[in-house]
Amino acid sequence: MNNLSTMTIENLCINTIRTLAMDGVQQANSGHPGTPMALAPLVYTLYSRYLNYNPASPDWFNRDRFVLSAGHASMLLYSILHVAGYNLPLDELKKFRQLGSKTPGHPEYGITPGVETTTGPLGQGLTNSVGMAIAEAHLAAVYNKEKYNIVDHFTFAICGDGDLMEGVSHEAASLAGHLGLGKLIWFYDDNHITIEGKTDLAYSDNVQKRFEGYNWHVINIGENANNTEKIGNAIAEARKVTDKPSLIIIRSHIGYGSPNLVDTSEAHGAPLGEEEIKLTKKAYNWPEDEKFLVPAQVTEYFAQVAEKGKAKEAEWNSKFTAYSREFPELAAQLKSALAGELPNGWDAQLPVFKGEDPAAATRNVSGKILNIIADKVPYLIGGSADLNPSTKTFINKSGYFSKENPANRNIAWGIREFVMCGAANGLALHGGLRPFTSTFFVFTDYARPAIRLAAIMKLPVIYVMTHDSIGVGEDGPTHQPVEQMASFRLMPNVNVIRPGDPNETSYAWKAAMLRKDGPTMLLLTRQNIPVFDQTRLGSAAGVLQGAYVLAKENGSKPDIILIASGSEVSLALQARDLLAKDKIDARVVSMPCWELFREQPAAYREAVLPAAVKARLAIEAGSSFGWREWVGDAGDTVTIDSFGESGPYKKVFDHFGFTLENIVNKAKKVSNK
Repeated sequence: MNNLSTMTIENLCINTIRTLAMDGVQQANSGHPGTPMALAPLVYTLYSRYLNYNPASPDWFNRDRFVLSAGHASMLLYSILHVAGYNLPLDELKKFRQLGSKTPGHPEYGITPGVETTTGPLGQGLTNSVGMAIAEAHLAAVYNKEKYNIVDHFTFAICGDGDLMEGVSHEAASLAGHLGLGKLIWFYDDNHITIEGKTDLAYSDNVQKRFEGYNWHVINIGENANNTEKIGNAIAEARKVTDKPSLIIIRSHIGYGSPNLVDTSEAHGAPLGEEEIKLTKKAYNWPEDEKFLVPAQVTEYFAQVAEKGKAKEAEWNSKFTAYSREFPELAAQLKSALAGELPNGWDAQLPVFKGEDPAAATRNVSGKILNIIADKVPYLIGGSADLNPSTKTFINKSGYFSKENPANRNIAWGIREFVMCGAANGLALHGGLRPFTSTFFVFTDYARPAIRLAAIMKLPVIYVMTHDSIGVGEDGPTHQPVEQMASFRLMPNVNVIRPGDPNETSYAWKAAMLRKDGPTMLLLTRQNIPVFDQTRLGSAAGVLQGAYVLAKENGSKPDIILIASGSEVSLALQARDLLAKDKIDARVVSMPCWELFREQPAAYREAVLPAAVKARLAIEAGSSFGWREWVGDAGDTVTIDSFGESGPYKKVFDHFGFTLENIVNKAKKVSNK
């Protein structure tokens, strides 16, 4: 006979978490029950004793952050969030993995209160946690004053064998150790099981030595996954180490308590089955036929924990009020940064270039604009993957962020594109900062998974991607992006902006800074390109609409519309002049951003690309994929559907048909003239 009244409150809480996870997965007939069963003591210990949070105010700024990098174990997180008092009703746990529920298969930012980031693709939660820890260290250095530690919290993350097998975990751990992020604590669930079987099929790392080599503080508590005292002592020890991040290794047993499935891959990624759940509940001394049981004692216990969290937030609010009186400018700045507001006049000094100004590479122009904005927006922070001299993404009035100088705003990510973009997501999620990253455009292939998650989470990260085409020249096809432009245009919620001259570059930055609901990618040239004469042509402010008429036809209706982006816009302008000599009246449309153009009213889109004009030619040094949307069935493209070639960039452009002769001939063919 089960008698819960004889069970300690600790075991009641732990077994509640376990059984909620088991029941949720079983009801969904889908999910991963084993890890929640094994790690329930860990999350109980963390949320009941060590994590600073207020479930009634899940976005309280100075809360500790918790990231479940092993996002497949989402029912572990949902179960603890429910019992901890977050606005996650039991009915939502019963709707686990169902359409429209607050308990999706993997944790999703913005869906579930208490979920700090979208996880699931293994290793990426770890990169996010590094960004959060960088944000905490930087903001503390900038805003904290004597008696006023208004930025003072830890970042915790749970990872498993899969996270640490993914290569990005190396990037994340290496960077975190180098930067000495002392308020970053990871828990490694060492359960020896993956979907395919035991980890020794493919994995035999000495994780402790590996992380000690990264300059981490490592605590190995061994076979004590159920010992809350040992878990608590490890957390307390880790919090005292301030000069390096900490890894707590816990040897757990997946599917703990299951008589037949403990330590098996079957417990990893499939429901236990009704009979096995009954046997497991019996082993926990839990009512075998009860489903989604949350004893009143558990609710009452965590209500007391929540009161402590509420009091901590109230104490922080009082402290911040006093801080605001003593340091009003800093307080106002932090409030503005947390709200994502841009300071008044932030764009007042953005440069305007004249037609007679010398040609310039848009990467160089971007570097000047970045610094003008950084002077006005003190919470703009970022850097490149070891390419600042080339991508021009260094904030001149600051040094490099380091453990000695965390107030600095330039982050040297090293040759780590993936963690750069994943940690930038963490910076954005943390709040109070506007992150940018940079590398050569072709190397976005290393960072694509993190950019995809930024798009899913609608994070306003800015990607400054240079060397945007075959204009890279001699470095050849390995460094010449061809398909990347089309691939990111395919990615939902990413705004890809490829400016055609210095003025368009200025407006591209403005568009990126104004955007709050998703990432923006700026594609910039290595080679010099001319400045458009705005006294004669359309205003570059049209970048904000995604496309605009740069050069209007002479008559009442164009014979053909030439559509181009980036460095090819100047070719379109020259082709227009040559076509005019043959009495072909061409309109030139600069189209730096498809996504912004799609957002415009139908009347504006019709004014730029009138449906009656079927003759259209797109000119872009990238894949033809997607251009049919703009040129229609009757139009054509001058594009590239192969990899690039090594050679001087002008000759490479000629080789691929980006010549006035080829463009004019194609335009004549399309316009039937």
